Amino acid sequence: MRAYLTLLLTLAAIWGASYMFIEIALRDLEPTTMMAGRLVIAAIFLVGLMAWRGLLGRLRRVGRRVFALGLINSALPFTLIAWGQKHIDSGVAAIANATVPLFVAVLAIWLAHSERATGLRVVGIVLGLVGVGVLTGAQPEVDAWAVIGTLAVVAASVSYALAGLLLQRQTERVDTITLSTATTIGATLALLPFGIAQAPGELPGWEASASVLALGLAGTGLGILMFMKMIGDFGTFRAGLVTYLMPVTALLYGAFLLDETITALMLVGMALVLSGVALGSGLLRPSAEPDAVEPARP
Repeated sequence: MRAYLTLLLTLAAIWGASYMFIEIALRDLEPTTMMAGRLVIAAIFLVGLMAWRGLLGRLRRVGRRVFALGLINSALPFTLIAWGQKHIDSGVAAIANATVPLFVAVLAIWLAHSERATGLRVVGIVLGLVGVGVLTGAQPEVDAWAVIGTLAVVAASVSYALAGLLLQRQTERVDTITLSTATTIGATLALLPFGIAQAPGELPGWEASASVLALGLAGTGLGILMFMKMIGDFGTFRAGLVTYLMPVTALLYGAFLLDETITALMLVGMALVLSGVALGSGLLRPSAEPDAVEPARP
């Protein structure tokens, strides 16, 4: 149990910090450039790890579809979150991104016929969406851009949910490190041209550069490996509980390190979102084994 808690809290700290690093990097970089840099660093890290373990040959056998899934698993949601954070605080983005399991439950109606959103799940989905509405209006300075920024992060959650359901079908034939590396490479190839086109005319400051490095190595490369280890050692459900801790750590980072404001309504919105996620994902379900919780990946 101690090993599980150590991994869980460490991963929540790493992924919660990702929103803070995005906020810092946005001072010098456009969202596409920042996330293209993040993906390049993560791809180099993961490819290097596969080479060290003598596994690179597996990438030739995964098929183009797996590489293409990187577009909705990383390139699109990464960019949407970063763009959204140009208009909302990092803590708000983390809470909005915690809605991923809600959209997994909704999309599973069509993509995973064994899962049906009924009873408490429907209540959870509605409750979570109400929480998003409260969160949108709870920000210190609410305007049209704040609403659009929040919705951009929610759209990223939809993308993550769709990618998770589609990738789940691939896990039966592709091992986790190969799957993670292939989707990261695909996302890098998709986003890199846009990142280069929007790159600044001068080098970014050290804080922005260090933030992108942290996002690539810790938030993406190391984070994926830690999450996969948790799945292998403790199961998908327990690993997915990191979803509930990330908004808390992100709010703390934002408040103490970025001087962001935490309002009472924001806490109410977070409570509604996380309660909705607990019900909608099957975490709170009487007399049944809870389903896996698909984590948000900032």
